[in-house]
Amino acid sequence: MSPSWSNVRADFPILHQQVNGKPLVYLDNAATSQKPRCVIDALVGYYERDNSNVHRGLHALSMRATDAYESARARLATFINAADAAEIIFTRGTTESINLAARSLGAKLKPGDVILATEMEHHSNLVPWQQIAKATGATLRFVPVLGANAEGGLDLASLDSLLTPQVKIFAFTHISNTLGGINPVEELCRRARAVGALSVIDAAQSIGHGPFDVRAIGADFVAFSGHKMAGPTGIGVLYGRRGLLDTMVPDETGGGMVSHVEYSGARWKPAPERFEAGTPNIADAIALAKACDYLDALDRAAIAKHDGELAALAYERLSTLPGIRLLGTAGARSGLVSFAFTEVHAHDIVTFADEDGIALRGGHHCNQPLMRKLGLTGTTRASFYVYNTPEEIDVLVASMRRILKFFGVT
Repeated sequence: MSPSWSNVRADFPILHQQVNGKPLVYLDNAATSQKPRCVIDALVGYYERDNSNVHRGLHALSMRATDAYESARARLATFINAADAAEIIFTRGTTESINLAARSLGAKLKPGDVILATEMEHHSNLVPWQQIAKATGATLRFVPVLGANAEGGLDLASLDSLLTPQVKIFAFTHISNTLGGINPVEELCRRARAVGALSVIDAAQSIGHGPFDVRAIGADFVAFSGHKMAGPTGIGVLYGRRGLLDTMVPDETGGGMVSHVEYSGARWKPAPERFEAGTPNIADAIALAKACDYLDALDRAAIAKHDGELAALAYERLSTLPGIRLLGTAGARSGLVSFAFTEVHAHDIVTFADEDGIALRGGHHCNQPLMRKLGLTGTTRASFYVYNTPEEIDVLVASMRRILKFFGVT
C-alpha cells in the first residue's frame, strides 16, 4: 500500500512556512532534498549524548559513537544491497566519491587507455576524469545523446564502436540531473564487464528516489550524496566491490587509515578504513542511516512511482505554455522536468517564481557541455520528492503564466 503522501509533509518541519507571504512550494529537490524530523533528531541526539571520536577510544562515549558509526555503515550496505559493509566508504558526497575513485583508479591508467563517459554527465562526473586523462595520457571519450532536446536518451548503438577493450573505466549517470531520463544501468554495467572495463555510476539523482541494488545492477563503483535522499549535507558514499577496493591506493593519508607507521614509511589498513583518513563525519553518517530507515518505511518503489507521476503531470501541464521548450522525453522519467522559454531567461523565471513562494533552480545545472550541445545557456528545473503534491504543480503552472504575461509572452 502506498503511503498517504499528503501526510508525509508533516514529517518535514521546513515545509511549514511562508515565503514572500505565500506557502512554500519546494521544487528544488534535485539540488537538495529537505530533511524529516527523525533525521534532524538523530543529529541532535548524537551531539547531546554520544559526541566523541570513533575507533581506538576506550571510554563509554567513544565506544557508543563507534558502534553507531559502524552500524550506519552496515545500514547503508543493506540499503543498496552491498555484499559487505566494508564496501561502504563514507565521503562528503557524490563529488568527493567520484574524485576518490578517479584518482585511485587513475593511478593504473596509461597512454592508450580510454575513459568512457556520456554527454549528459554532471561536472562532478566529468571534470575528475578530464584531470585523470590529462595526468596519465589516457583518452576521454563520450557516448552521445540523441535528439534536439536529448529526448532520445543515450545513443546506445554507439557503444558497439565506443566500448572497446581499450576502455578501462566507463563512468555514467543513472539519472540525468538536467534531462530526467533514466539510463539502463544494468545494461551499461554488463557491456562494460564484457570488455573488461570498470563501471562507475553517479547515482546522486536516483539513490533516494527508488530501489537501488548494486549487485543486481552489477556495478563496480557507485557514488551518491546523503543530502539528495532526505539525509544531511556533507555526507555521502562511495560503494566499491571489496575485491577492487583492497587493490586500490588510498586517496588521502593520515590518521586512522594506517596499520603500521615507521619514519621510513607506512602500511595501509584494508577497506574501508584505508579511504577514511582523519576524523570522519560521524553525526551525519548516523543521521544518513536514519534517512535510509525513513525512505524504506515509505517504500522506495512507491516513491519512484509518486515522483515519476508528478514529473509526468508537470511535463504535460507545462507543455501548454507558450514558447516553452521541454528537455528530455515525455515518457518514463524520474521526478524532474527542465524547461526553457525563448524570451525569458531561466534566472528571471526563478527570481519571479520566488515571489510566489516557489523554489526552483535555474542555470546550467553543472551541465555546461550538454547545454551547449542543446543550444542553451541554461534551463529552469522543477524537481519533485515525497512531500510534493499535484496541487503544487498547479501553483507552478499558474506562476509561469503570470511571469510570461509580465514579460509579454502570449
